[in-house]
Amino acid sequence: AFVAAASYRGPGNNDTRSNKALPILLWWSGSLFPHFPGDTERIDCPRGSCLVTRSRRVARHRRTKALIFYGTDFRAYEAPLPRLAHQTWALFHEESPMNNYVLSHPPGIQLFNYTATFRRESDYPLTLQWLPGVGYLRGPAVPLAEKDAWRRKGYAPVLYMQSHCDVPSDRDRYVRELMKYIQVDSYGKCLHNRELPSERLRDTSTATTEDSEFMTFIARYKFHLALENAICDDYMTEKLWRPMHLGAVPVYRGSPAVRDWMPNNLSIILIDDFDSPQELAKYLDFLDKNGEEYMKYLEYKNLGGIKNQFLLESLERREWGVNDMTLPNYLNGFECFICDRENTRVKEEQEHKKSHGKIPAPRPRIAQFKHMGCPMPTPGFGIVEDLSGGDSWKEMWLQDYWQSLDQGEALTAMIHRNESHQGRFWDYMHEIFLKRTRQH
Repeated sequence: AFVAAASYRGPGNNDTRSNKALPILLWWSGSLFPHFPGDTERIDCPRGSCLVTRSRRVARHRRTKALIFYGTDFRAYEAPLPRLAHQTWALFHEESPMNNYVLSHPPGIQLFNYTATFRRESDYPLTLQWLPGVGYLRGPAVPLAEKDAWRRKGYAPVLYMQSHCDVPSDRDRYVRELMKYIQVDSYGKCLHNRELPSERLRDTSTATTEDSEFMTFIARYKFHLALENAICDDYMTEKLWRPMHLGAVPVYRGSPAVRDWMPNNLSIILIDDFDSPQELAKYLDFLDKNGEEYMKYLEYKNLGGIKNQFLLESLERREWGVNDMTLPNYLNGFECFICDRENTRVKEEQEHKKSHGKIPAPRPRIAQFKHMGCPMPTPGFGIVEDLSGGDSWKEMWLQDYWQSLDQGEALTAMIHRNESHQGRFWDYMHEIFLKRTRQH
């Protein structure tokens, strides 16, 4: 998903050290190296410079001060061991919690010293990564008369478009129930009940880009079912922002804290505000028949309609851009964040040494549970107890969630015991499993 761009040097500084004297940051997930074209680059950040590389040859080097991991690729059983005392671990994870539930448990996230995640509490928050800017929200909506004409042609009031079906949020189970009470046009692979009008639109690559013909087609719907693939505070994707951009009201389930980021008090409909899919269907039907009430959900598009200062300030404050070549991307931004922290840490360690212990050594920062901390998956509709024994969602996601806890614990135990051999990971997993079964 990342475009190779000319190497990002940073804003510059007065760091006169040669490359041979700089701290090294190693992208352990080499596929993410946000530079071009070499394996190693000098970056000049506000407080000092660093060398960044994707060459693992320097993994044990004393100048290699930080390892940067990409959350989706981070596997507890492949972590570099032994963990060296002079190195910090940094986590970059803008993707869904479902990609790696290890990071949602305390033992997993506490392996890291710095974080860049979708949560506002992380060290370098990526919360609004899918929202290019305020202007994106102000995009014009299709006029109500045109949406009503579309309805008279037999199109549903509600659109569902999903091709990733087996996910922790179990969204299909909810939508299937909702479909009993209101017409939903579903064009994706999940709960598919209608064909897109042209071959070109059926091409999945069209559906994932902001293709204008595709956008025009989906903008005519009054409501978009916007259900994230996993539930976690501040995890909000294009599923939410794109319908808002198009002026189709999102019927949303995802971040429990989503209201904090909304342009005003009436811009989305939250599934969890309704006691049942039947109640939600009733409300959508009411709005479908009452244009004046429906239009209140689009008032944020009017001049001065974006009332949320927190949203405006957050967009103003972030130093990276989305599809904006004038600003660094968030990978380069996070890299400089770590570079500055590591340069500070090096200085503090030198002062500690020089003072013969009078000045205390810097205390290691440890990432907090709330830097990721996503809840256990729950069924999209109903309760776990009602699901049949062989339910594939239950077998897949609940197991994944709890097994991830064991993996985080196993790796933590290995680090504490200064293990140097990855191959022992599964012995540790077995130990934890035995200990747990004895406790029950």
